[in-house]
Amino acid sequence: MSVLLHNLSREREMENVHLAVEEEDIYSGYNDYNPTFDSEELENDVGFQQAVRTSHGRRPPMTAKFPGTAIGARPLATAFGARIPLASSMGRPMTGAVQDGAARPMTAVRAAGYTSSLTRGSTFDPLGQSKGPAPPLEGKNEDTPEEKIKILEKKVNDLIEESCMAQSIGALQLALEKAKEAGRKERALVRQREQSGNAEHINLDLTYSVLLNLANQYANNEMYPEALNSYQVIVKNKMFSNAGRLKVNMANIYVKQKSYPKAIKFYRMALDQISNAHKELRIKIMQDIGVVFVRMGQYSDAITSFEHIMSESPNIKTGFNLILCYYAIGDRERMKKAFQKLISVPLGIDDEDKYISSNDDNDSNMVIEAIKNDKLHQMERNLKVLAEKYIMTAAKLIAPAIETSFATGFDWCVDIVKSSQYIELANDLEINKAITYLRQKDFNQAVETLKTFEKKDSRVKSAAATNLSFLYFLEKDYDQADRYADLAMTADRYNPAALINKGNTVFVKQDYEKAAEFYKEALRNDSSCTEALYNLGLTYKKLNRLDEALDCFLKLHAILRNSAQVMYQLANLYELLEDPQQAIEWLIQVLSVTHTDPQALAKLGELYDSEGDKSQAFQYYYESFRYYPSNIDVIEWLGAYYIETQFCEKAIQFFERATLIQPTQVKWQLMVASCYRRSGNYQKALETYKDIHRKFPENVECLRFLVRLCTDMGLNEVQEYATKLKKVEKMKEIREQRVKSGRESSSRGRREGSAGSAGVSSSVSSPKMGTLLSNTLSPVYRKTDVKAVSQPESQQTSPLLDSGRDSAHSSSTKGERLSAKMRSLPGSNEPYEASSPKEIDASYVDPLGPQMERPKTGAKRRVEDDDFADEELGDDLLPE
Repeated sequence: MSVLLHNLSREREMENVHLAVEEEDIYSGYNDYNPTFDSEELENDVGFQQAVRTSHGRRPPMTAKFPGTAIGARPLATAFGARIPLASSMGRPMTGAVQDGAARPMTAVRAAGYTSSLTRGSTFDPLGQSKGPAPPLEGKNEDTPEEKIKILEKKVNDLIEESCMAQSIGALQLALEKAKEAGRKERALVRQREQSGNAEHINLDLTYSVLLNLANQYANNEMYPEALNSYQVIVKNKMFSNAGRLKVNMANIYVKQKSYPKAIKFYRMALDQISNAHKELRIKIMQDIGVVFVRMGQYSDAITSFEHIMSESPNIKTGFNLILCYYAIGDRERMKKAFQKLISVPLGIDDEDKYISSNDDNDSNMVIEAIKNDKLHQMERNLKVLAEKYIMTAAKLIAPAIETSFATGFDWCVDIVKSSQYIELANDLEINKAITYLRQKDFNQAVETLKTFEKKDSRVKSAAATNLSFLYFLEKDYDQADRYADLAMTADRYNPAALINKGNTVFVKQDYEKAAEFYKEALRNDSSCTEALYNLGLTYKKLNRLDEALDCFLKLHAILRNSAQVMYQLANLYELLEDPQQAIEWLIQVLSVTHTDPQALAKLGELYDSEGDKSQAFQYYYESFRYYPSNIDVIEWLGAYYIETQFCEKAIQFFERATLIQPTQVKWQLMVASCYRRSGNYQKALETYKDIHRKFPENVECLRFLVRLCTDMGLNEVQEYATKLKKVEKMKEIREQRVKSGRESSSRGRREGSAGSAGVSSSVSSPKMGTLLSNTLSPVYRKTDVKAVSQPESQQTSPLLDSGRDSAHSSSTKGERLSAKMRSLPGSNEPYEASSPKEIDASYVDPLGPQMERPKTGAKRRVEDDDFADEELGDDLLPE
């Protein structure tokens, strides 16, 4: 019986065992429908409803319909009971009703979501939310020594970063303060490590960073002794690896202090501590050593360093320095060899053709457009420009020294350049050769050299023609200047220098409208061309279009903030626009740039005088006289000012200087004599009049003064001067009669005469036209092209202040600055007719005018005498 039961159980077990088939999917059965999940039958399930009503507690014993759901009736999966089908063999495990008569498998020791330990009335809380929020994370204890050390290290690193950032924005003082604070924090960190017993774990990298940053900030703030001490601390510490390289920094500081022997010593020490693996760094240090030798004047040692560099790793800068050293010692052959080495230095720059699109591939064209102006291409262009600059400078330097004549030297340099990669520089060297001829005042050779470019390519041809136009303009050969300006424009219509030269030639011919068009075209081609804008402003001023001229010069002032010429033109325009206050403001700005310009000072004095401010006018006129004591207008104004203020003695020195400047003008000497007489020095006045009479014996005014003075002083010479006065007046009368008769005959001839004579007389009486009035067009050099630039004409020591003469306050108003007394002086050639031929007219007019009446100081009325020397002295007043 037991054997039968055992066999029966074995058969049941075998029924529930499913052998795995190779083709069977191990994930099958998950999508099969399980009646356990049939929610429609839950309302009729008594066990489920009772479990819900008992707060999800333990279910009561189930009926026979659902065996195995009650805890007490569920069979255990042991070897003594019935076997439970495995999940791997039956698909999705069953958790509900009976399926095919099999018992529910056990899936866990404890059921999910509830347990037998729960009491009645407890809530369903599988996630444990009823326990409240989770406790916060346990914070770090900052009181431990390790945490304190970490915080302090972070603060030190932050201070180093802040110091470097402050230096990058130029706040050097702030950077130094941060570096010092980082040093203090780092020392505190070391002490704290020692106290905690972790001295062997000191962060050497942090200490090195702090000391290096502090030394750099000392050097940036020009605190060189402190920087050297900080570097010395690093260098002497054997624990710092590669600290010997910092001796280069120390050598740089010694160079700034001009301690060149120490600098060379430290450079060589650094060179000894750097291995040959760092070839580039060693080359740079040797280059620094060579430069220091040059500053010390030890050219032989410098040549040794530079030659070694050129043999190991040649570069443009070292090659140029080597040429300079050979030039300093005067070695011609070595100069030639060094120039050839300089020409052959490889730049490592790719061909420019790679930036030109050669096909219709849009992707490649986009790549070319992206790299055409990127940082790498800009660096290549800058390197090429630098190389061309060094080669041009070296050629211009050695050309006069390597051969007997500079022309032969230039030809040798041109031949060498033509056979190199810089073939385009050969034409520029030829143009520099012409400019060198100009500096030597050899205009013919310069012209001949430039004429050789007429058959060259358009760029060089345009530059040469521009320079030729400039040369002919200087020589006032305006036809040739115009011809070569046209040639330059034909070769390159977009050359602003050629357009300016063309405009200048038209300007000289007074065709201002056409000149303005050429200047405008030059500005369209190059909006930053200041010469064209300046000339356009002058042209508008000639055309009396003052507002447009003012606009041009204001734009130019925005570009050239410190140009005295531009500011003076603005002052002159405001004066023409009758705005003297603005003119004064601009002239003050001119003086802030050129403090000692006498014409600007004189102009400012004239404006203050017209405004009625005599004290300010005197101040600026006197400053102008101090810097340029030969301006006759300034001398005249100062003399008149002292006479008006009753300081005749001070006026004498100015009129005496005017006498030295214009010795043939008698009026200055008469003014000196009048100043002596008015100041009461009659003897000196008489001597001055006598001296004037010796120099100008036919001057009527001088004789009249002598007659009157001798009469007043009771001298015996009265009769002599009276006789001379009578003779001079008779001769003057005869000359006037001859002139009158000549006029009458000429008037009769004119009534009878021909039109030709009338035309001749009118041409003789017409005034001479000026060539360019006040503003000439003076050219300047710019690189290899010579550009004519319109600037005000120079006068003696003032190069810019003549255009004020175009104003309404020009030479016609110079006399208005004199006082009424000064203007009352009669001319030396005025006709004089005596009232009676027998009587002598000894009356005269004081060139300084009548003396001002002295203000009354008392109640008693003074008796005024006409004569100052007619009082008779009694015997009691005579000396015994």
